[in-house]
Amino acid sequence: MRGEQVPHMRPDWALIHRQGPPRFWFPFLAFFCRLYGAGVGIRQWGYQCGLMKRESLPGAVVSIGNLTAGGTGKTPAVLFLASWAAESGYRVAVLSRGYGGKYGPEVLVVSDGTHLTASPRESGDEPYLLAKRLQNVPVLVSRKRYQAGWYAHEKLGCDFFILDDGFQHVGLERDLDLVLIDSESPFGNGYLLPLGPLREPVDHLSRADACVLTRFKDPSSGDGTLSALKKRFPGKHFFCANHVPEKVVFPGSGKELEPEHLKGKRVVAFAGIAKPDTFRLTLETLGADLAGFRSFRDHYSFRPEDIRSLITFKQSVGAGYLLTTEKDWVRIASIGPEISEIGYLSIRFSLIKDEDAFFRMIRERAEAKIKSE
Repeated sequence: MRGEQVPHMRPDWALIHRQGPPRFWFPFLAFFCRLYGAGVGIRQWGYQCGLMKRESLPGAVVSIGNLTAGGTGKTPAVLFLASWAAESGYRVAVLSRGYGGKYGPEVLVVSDGTHLTASPRESGDEPYLLAKRLQNVPVLVSRKRYQAGWYAHEKLGCDFFILDDGFQHVGLERDLDLVLIDSESPFGNGYLLPLGPLREPVDHLSRADACVLTRFKDPSSGDGTLSALKKRFPGKHFFCANHVPEKVVFPGSGKELEPEHLKGKRVVAFAGIAKPDTFRLTLETLGADLAGFRSFRDHYSFRPEDIRSLITFKQSVGAGYLLTTEKDWVRIASIGPEISEIGYLSIRFSLIKDEDAFFRMIRERAEAKIKSE
């Protein structure tokens, strides 16, 4: 059951980027789309011709990025790779841009691998979530990830660097470029920002070493996307992955439930992520009786009145649970006592097959770089 949609006022950019804008918006967005595309092309040309210099770090650098504006599941993928690398004996650091963070220094250490040393407001919600979940893996944010990498190397002894959202960060050399593609909506309506979701043209996937199709739930549709990409980019490595519900967590009470517990339960939910509908669909797939769902813009800064309104709505429809995403929880955790009624659904990244080949590819690139220094 989809349930009643809690009203909200904002452009539905996910729908616009999937189907196209209203007719009267098209000329305006198309103009800026062309400007954006010209800027992307000039920047790429500058690096290819050597007019702009690429910098390198003393260790293996693996980038996890995407071609579209959010919604491919980078954060679970970074958690997945960083955990494997740390368990494999590498001295790992995650380097992030810290989107939305209010940090002042050139390099902010969100975690030194042992202790959290920054707030989500300072670092941005995604780096904070990574730092909170990862053990023995430093997380650093900087507008210049080259500086963050050198800091991690000199101060924390790191030699394996994961660039969070690094595909467009072409000014830093990398040993492996992994690009995530949403198998359900790989390139939206096919236009560049702001008319579509693309951050650069699809042909630029030729720069990637490997692509991972995420949310690969339905082979009937996912296989079609995979076949088309293999035909367009012959010889490139392709992997398939899914985002699997892990547990339902209620931080206020310390209670944790299996995702299957939501089956038949009346739930109100909300999300402020790039593709909030993916969260709604996950809850419906788990069998939750969704009495209401509210979408907020990506990285939305929740206010106490937002939370109180959601709690009031939950009570008015007789729902047993008020749920959000783990990324959203990071931004509301400090709001106040109201949050004691809220839980979040945690998600893990899982390769569907060829996991050994995936990690072998990464290990070979990392070892080659580390041994060459």
